[in-house]
Amino acid sequence: MQNKLQNYIPDSSLSQVLNLLKHDNLVVKIKNERKTRHGDYMRLPNGKHQITINSNLNTYRFLITLIHEIAHFEAYKTFGKFIKPHGLEWKHTFQHLMLPFINPQTFPNDILPLLAKHFKNPKASSDSDVQLALALKQFDESNGRTFIFQVPLGSDFKLYNGKVFRMGEKRVKRFECVELKTGRLYLFNPNAEVEILK
Repeated sequence: MQNKLQNYIPDSSLSQVLNLLKHDNLVVKIKNERKTRHGDYMRLPNGKHQITINSNLNTYRFLITLIHEIAHFEAYKTFGKFIKPHGLEWKHTFQHLMLPFINPQTFPNDILPLLAKHFKNPKASSDSDVQLALALKQFDESNGRTFIFQVPLGSDFKLYNGKVFRMGEKRVKRFECVELKTGRLYLFNPNAEVEILK
C-alpha cells in the first residue's frame, strides 16, 4: 500500500496515513475517474471495509478525500451502522482525523485558511465549499472544463454526459440553466465543472 499511496498524497502525510490504514479488514483501492464522486466507503458482505479513491485527483484533494472516507470507516467502528452518513459522528471523526494534516508541511499556505474554515463544519463533499474547491482546482491537470460560476450569462455549455445547457441567472446560491434539448430548468451548484461551447 505504501508504494501505491506515495504517488498520490503529499510526502509529509504518508506515515500518518499509513498509521490510519493499519487495519486488517480495511482495503483501499484506487480507481479510474468517476464523474459523480471522488471516492467512497462501503462495508462489504464479508465483513471487510473498502475505500475507493479516484486516481485523477491532485495530491491535496486525494488526501482530503482519503481522510473523508477513513472517517466513514472510523465512525462506523465507533458509533455503529445506524448513524447518518455525514452526520455529527462522521463530522467530528473527520475533523479529528484531518487536524494533524492541516499544516504548512502538507498543504500550501494559501490553502490552509480555507481548510481551517471548511473543517469548522465539514460538508458531505469538499466540492460544496466553492472557495476551497476553486483553490484546490489550481493543482489539477488542465481538463478543459470550467466552474459554472465562471460561465457568462446566456452562454451554452456541455456536461460530461453530453447534455447541453444555456447559462441563466443565479438563484440564491445556485445557477438556473435550461437544457436546450428539452427546455427543462436545472439548478447547478456554483462549482459544477462544465465545458463551455464556442
